Amino acid sequence: MRISTGPKSITGLDYWPLMERSMRRGSMGRVYKRGKTWWIQYYGHGQLYRESTKSSLKSVATSRLRMREGEVGQGRLPALRAERTTFNELAALYLQDYTINGRKTLQRAQELAARLRESFGRFRACRITSEHILSYIVRRQSEGLANGTINRELAALKRMFRLAAQQTPPLIVTTPHIPHLQENNVRQGFFTEEEYKLLRAALSDHLKIPFMIGHYTGMRMGEITMLRWEQIDLERGFIRLEPGTTKNNKGRTIPLVADLVEGLWQWKQRTLHRYPSYPWVCHFRGKRLQRVPKKSWNKACERVGLKGKLFHDLRRTAIRNMVRAGISERVAMAISGHRTRSVFDRYDIVSERDLLLVRNELEGRMNAKDITSYVLPPRDALPTCSATQCIQELSQEYRNEMNAHEDSEAQGQRLQRDASSLLVHPDQIDPANH
Repeated sequence: MRISTGPKSITGLDYWPLMERSMRRGSMGRVYKRGKTWWIQYYGHGQLYRESTKSSLKSVATSRLRMREGEVGQGRLPALRAERTTFNELAALYLQDYTINGRKTLQRAQELAARLRESFGRFRACRITSEHILSYIVRRQSEGLANGTINRELAALKRMFRLAAQQTPPLIVTTPHIPHLQENNVRQGFFTEEEYKLLRAALSDHLKIPFMIGHYTGMRMGEITMLRWEQIDLERGFIRLEPGTTKNNKGRTIPLVADLVEGLWQWKQRTLHRYPSYPWVCHFRGKRLQRVPKKSWNKACERVGLKGKLFHDLRRTAIRNMVRAGISERVAMAISGHRTRSVFDRYDIVSERDLLLVRNELEGRMNAKDITSYVLPPRDALPTCSATQCIQELSQEYRNEMNAHEDSEAQGQRLQRDASSLLVHPDQIDPANH
């Protein structure tokens, strides 16, 4: 039997006498001094541990030893390893999780980890407190960042701590409270038909194809840039998105309108003429587009007076157009790839023009009906009475109506009884009265 002791080792022959001496002293460990610093030594699960208290006081070492012995007595492994975990180790674990699971947003995760490393890279995980996180939030807000952007960074930090806590043994002792900021940046942007035609004419040829696909189908930018020609059936007019290539990892089939089919057909002929057997739909000079370039997009928008428009606004535009074309919401959700109704409703934007159309339609229907006009008598022709007299008159009219109603019901019941008796005794019918 050989047990690791860090820089030194002891054999099984030396281990048990040492344990017996410690037990006779009523303790499983000891404190000792190296230079001016006190150290502690204790045993747990057959392992010898040595730990520096980084203090010159013996009382500090004694308290630390009692705490470690209590952890061992409760069956817990010492938290020495967890106390040494650094933020860089948390970030590495976070990125490793993205790599192992093959997540498509690995690049985005690397950007978030780099931003967090600028503020927390020098810390050990156990030293990151809620106070540090609040200071980070204040600093990021002072830089002009929206709460939604800060929430994405805080979500990455929270995921790092969660992954560390799931390890065996855990790599962290405690997890600080990480707040979630209130977001109020839900966009309402969309393209009208006139704006779509203007921007389509201003864009370069290699950007018109993703722009047209986004406008007519509502596909996400990542789904569009990953399209291959083998996924597009121009003869039947469909795009097939295979499972695992979409945001929710579910495949779907999207119909194509005639204008988009014509544009894709022309673009395919140009592509295959210059780059035979080229598989990607969206490219620039034979190189696949990773995304729509922001610089080129912003310049085209400013040129036609649409500054501030986003490519993602096309997704809202497509959903809005489908709903107003009479397509059922269930089918529209299947085409756009929305899984929840709440998010789908957010994308169905109601504009001022929609409200004006509703008003005009209501007015047209009201004018088409044959409405009888009621002319009020002159004001001096109306009877004058006090409030008490009006109430008494209305009450009397109500009682008269109720009495008439009760009399009619009673008369109906008598007629029903007479008819029943005649059916039972038909010989009682008087021919003179019938």
